[in-house]
Amino acid sequence: MTSLPILGAAMTLDDLEIHRDWLFEKQRDLELQSFAEASVLNGDWAPLAARAKKLLGGYQGRLGIHGPFWGFTIASQDPDIRDVVGKRLLQGLDVCAAIRATHMVVHSPYTTWSYNNLDNNPGEREKIIEYSQLTLRDAVKRAEDIGCTMVLENIEDKDPQIRVALADSFKSPAVAVSIDTGHAYYAHGSTGAPPVDYYVHAAGNRLQHVHLQDADGYADRHWSLGEGTIQWRSVFAALARLESNPRLIIEIKDKSKIPASAAYIASLGIAE
Repeated sequence: MTSLPILGAAMTLDDLEIHRDWLFEKQRDLELQSFAEASVLNGDWAPLAARAKKLLGGYQGRLGIHGPFWGFTIASQDPDIRDVVGKRLLQGLDVCAAIRATHMVVHSPYTTWSYNNLDNNPGEREKIIEYSQLTLRDAVKRAEDIGCTMVLENIEDKDPQIRVALADSFKSPAVAVSIDTGHAYYAHGSTGAPPVDYYVHAAGNRLQHVHLQDADGYADRHWSLGEGTIQWRSVFAALARLESNPRLIIEIKDKSKIPASAAYIASLGIAE
């Protein structure tokens, strides 16, 4: 990226009504969090989609959603579970098609346990890739058809490279890499993973999406940027080397602090 990046944010439709002016001021990227629950996806979400389109009239930024993730892994060895997960992801992509969203966040299947055991049993690495491909097979095709990219977000990933290899295994422009800074910092502080900027270097130009949250290296805090101890200068220095122009999405618990988070990073002179 040759100029200072512009930060976007993740929020619900209710939050969008509050922060709409802030979002539109610089046409910031947006990630909607109102379509991740199974109860929403199994119900009539059309009114929510209509509300989103009305609120986003005239919006020119990049739009995405956080896809479903509660209660499952994309790498289950149980074929019945894979069917349910595949269905849920297709439901999320139906929403993307309806509101013209071009990214959907999907959670990584890798855990702290798997880091220590992938080479304990022969073929374990290959099995996770195989199960993930079986789960996402129809979703990848659907995402390609609608021009949406599913970005694989690190959760417990201790190895910054392994999720990148999983994304590459699909050989599709509809599967790319996401980084959550707080998750990476948790892995660094609590499990001995590399620092957050190493996750950016590992992803390289496969990186198309970042969740920005501050934390303490112990838990998944989702604090406002500047309230934790993440080394933001090193993170943004790593991002500045990329040409992929990833969406930089502030994802914090207290949505009232979204503008303050952006202002803090702006005060460091590393983003707007």
